[in-house]
Amino acid sequence: MGKEMKIGIASYKEIKKHTISIAKGEYKPTGNEPTIWFDSIESMAQILSSKNQELLKKIRDNNPQSLAELAAISGRHVSNLSRTLKNMEKYGIVELDKKKDSVKPSLKADKFKAVFSF
Repeated sequence: MGKEMKIGIASYKEIKKHTISIAKGEYKPTGNEPTIWFDSIESMAQILSSKNQELLKKIRDNNPQSLAELAAISGRHVSNLSRTLKNMEKYGIVELDKKKDSVKPSLKADKFKAVFSF
């Protein structure tokens, strides 16, 4: 895959200001800016913890067709995977393709570059 995602880390106030200026049309982001934002290194670390990085590698390397298959590969419970992956989906890191009887996880990025603003 090899898709890189830029992560921005800035205060909540700065993120809100940035988002409002985009919404008002006062600022148009370039393609070289972060696509997801966290308000602290700690909040980024919760999403991209070592355990979750391992999970992303398992998705990339095994291409599981369902959460049940990913649970078997990863040794994690489906409920835990579902919660973790839904959180990652909010940030655009994974995509959860909901089928009739299952949910297929896939990666939207497998490389991350952090940009700090303070």
